[in-house]
Amino acid sequence: MAEMQSQQLQQKNKGVKRSKKLSTRVDLTPMVDLGFLLITFFVFTTSLSKPKVMALNLPQDKNIKDSSVSQESKTLSLILKDDKTVGYYYGTDMQHMQFTNYATGLRNVIIKKQQEVTRRYGKPDDLMVLIKPTDKATYGKVVETLDEMLITNVKIYMLLEATVQEAAIAQK
Repeated sequence: MAEMQSQQLQQKNKGVKRSKKLSTRVDLTPMVDLGFLLITFFVFTTSLSKPKVMALNLPQDKNIKDSSVSQESKTLSLILKDDKTVGYYYGTDMQHMQFTNYATGLRNVIIKKQQEVTRRYGKPDDLMVLIKPTDKATYGKVVETLDEMLITNVKIYMLLEATVQEAAIAQK
């Protein structure tokens, strides 16, 4: 606590009386205690944010029967060419690969294929998207493509390596 200590100053001159000068001393122990109590309170009451993880459906080994095999008419393959261009084709017809951009074209291609699958089979959830980045595709564009899967509500998608033929056609 704060306390006042007084000391009388002895005067050698006897004629004039001077006023008393008091010295003060402030005890900061309670303030330090309060600071540590606040730090302790905030340390115990904070919670760290938990990392969020995106689930990926990755293909199984070839020796095991793959339960994710889909009809060609329900399959859309995306070839991530570079930072600006995405190649896509339906089913296994890679000779008719078309190209679009990431900004609006990719979403339009996915929505168009979902509508086609819904019209033919009744459920848009049957659409399977195969995402195949090439050597020139960046990690950011892969993440952006995975985000498009969430935005367009694609239930089945796989991240695969682009074949040599797909990469050759995409580089043309």
